[in-house]
Order: sequence, then structure tokens, then C-alpha cells
Amino acid sequence: FAQREMSQKLEFISICVQDPRLHKSDLWHTYVDYEICIRTNSMCFRKKTSYVRRRYSDFVWLRQCLAQNALIIDLPKLPPWNPFFSLKNSHQVTQRMKGLQEFLEIVLHTPLLLSDSRLHLFLQSDLSLKKIAKCALGQTRYTVAEAIQRSSSGCLSPLDKASCDSDCESSSSSGLGLSIDTPFRRSSRPSFQSSDRDLELCSCLSESSSQAAEP
Repeated sequence: FAQREMSQKLEFISICVQDPRLHKSDLWHTYVDYEICIRTNSMCFRKKTSYVRRRYSDFVWLRQCLAQNALIIDLPKLPPWNPFFSLKNSHQVTQRMKGLQEFLEIVLHTPLLLSDSRLHLFLQSDLSLKKIAKCALGQTRYTVAEAIQRSSSGCLSPLDKASCDSDCESSSSSGLGLSIDTPFRRSSRPSFQSSDRDLELCSCLSESSSQAAEP
């Protein structure tokens, strides 16, 4: 009992929102996404270290999902949406990253919210929002655990931007690839033998980013 209590005291979840990057969705519209880094020894997480990129509207979607399953919990607020957000404005960028990180910190320290599989897929897989919703409902041939575990294998492409909700920022934004914080260095990733299920998962996560954005 004493050993278990000590283990619980030593459990930690460290999360960081960093490395904002500007992307062009078309000739006139741009958007910014951010890297979410998690380091933990908690048994609640499939991976102890993970990196994934999400944009502001993805966080809005996540909060709406959590609200559906946590009616009695007062969820933390997200930083307000700014139609004139610009990556050139370091204050705006810093404040948004700080707000997104604070949101996730509160969520991850709320035990009831950790039971939502969509949260884990959001934080530790490269699945698009649509695929996250389907996987959480058991409508894919791969499980939540498989989607998370295999998201780091070489056959997967970056997050399918086309399936994210629209949150286009000011077209005056610039500074492609600008990094406000120095990102953590990636560790080498394990490889997995291919199977029919693996190939389907890879195919789902490698959809062309040129397809029309989903509503």
C-alpha cells in the first residue's frame, strides 16, 4: 500500500504547446497549427512521450466533445478567437499558446475527462477529427490503442489538414516555420510489421490534404 501511494505521488503529466507554424490553405487563406508535446509516466496514457500538431479549431472541437460527456464539469475556457491573429505578432502567439496549454493542463488533471478516448486520440495520434470520432465510436477496423501506438510508424503522413475545421487566420500573417519555443528533439520511432489492419490504418491517415475541407 505504501509503495502504491508513493507511486501515485510520483506520477506526472507534462504538456507543452509550442512551435507555431503558418500554413497556406489556398492563395488567400492561411492558418497556424501548434505542436503538442506530452511527457508522462501515467498509466492513463498509451505513450509516455508523444508529439502531434493541432490547430486552434481542433481545440474548439475537442472542448465541444468533452462538454458532451462532462455536463457536470465546468470546463476551462479556450483563448478567444482573433480574426486578426498574426504570427508576426509575438504577443498574440505567446498568449494563444499559453491559453491552449493552460486549457490542456486543466483537462489532463481532471480524472473524469481522461476517460474520453477522443481526448487521447487528439493528443497522441495523427488521426483527423473525423477519423477520431469514428474510431471512438468503434466504426474503424483499428482500435483506439492501435491508432495511438502506430501513429509514429513510418507509413503515416502528417495530420490531414483538409479534415480539420476551418479557422483561417488573417491573410497578413507571415513567418512560415517560425518557432517561438525550441521544440524537443524527436527520438527514434519503432517500426511495425504490416498487416491488413495496419494497411487500412495507414491508408486512412494518408488521405490527400488537397481534398475539400469538411464542414
